Amino acid sequence: MTGIRVVIVDDHSIFRSGLRTDLDASVEVVGDAADVPSAIAVIRETAPDVVLLDVHLPGGPGDDASGGESVIRGCAGVPTRFLALSVSDAAEDVVRVIRAGARGYITKGSSGVEVSSAVHAVAGGDAVFSPRLAGFVLDAFGAVAGETAAVDDELDRLSAREQEVMRLIARGYAYKEVASELFISIKTVETHVSAVLRKLQLSSRHELTAWASERRLL
Repeated sequence: MTGIRVVIVDDHSIFRSGLRTDLDASVEVVGDAADVPSAIAVIRETAPDVVLLDVHLPGGPGDDASGGESVIRGCAGVPTRFLALSVSDAAEDVVRVIRAGARGYITKGSSGVEVSSAVHAVAGGDAVFSPRLAGFVLDAFGAVAGETAAVDDELDRLSAREQEVMRLIARGYAYKEVASELFISIKTVETHVSAVLRKLQLSSRHELTAWASERRLL
């Protein structure tokens, strides 16, 4: 693949200039930006193949730590891929920007050849990480998968009808409202609620609401 169009987003002008020089001839820099608003504007205007994105940027709605995320979210719908390029190798920065939608994360210690190679890989649909950073991503998303599996196991204890009743009760519906919603009797609702509490080892509807909220089931 040749002629990959790139936008560089970094708040240090010297770094942007140096990176332009270091990228190989197959990478065409079509724009650059130093903060969140100008980054969103140039990306939307040029629709590059890849954006080389610093994680910490000024101009976002929160602190600089969320600047990279703000750029990604502000470019929703633009057919481009984001490759984080940052001095930070902190796990929280890596996981935050990947969850926002970046396809990779490499550090500024990478050579021009390495950055160019990563740009090609991301443009082609691959995910790219500096070696020690890949472990952060695997750990973070492995933990999410484990939590999801645990919730699935708990829900498997409940029948489909019990799950329906559980969600409505957890949202604060009265027994009469649940009965009306599901076209069943109040007595049947009471029976389902008792079964749900017993199977989930909970003692009240307040505990049920907390349980469902923690698992993002509401």
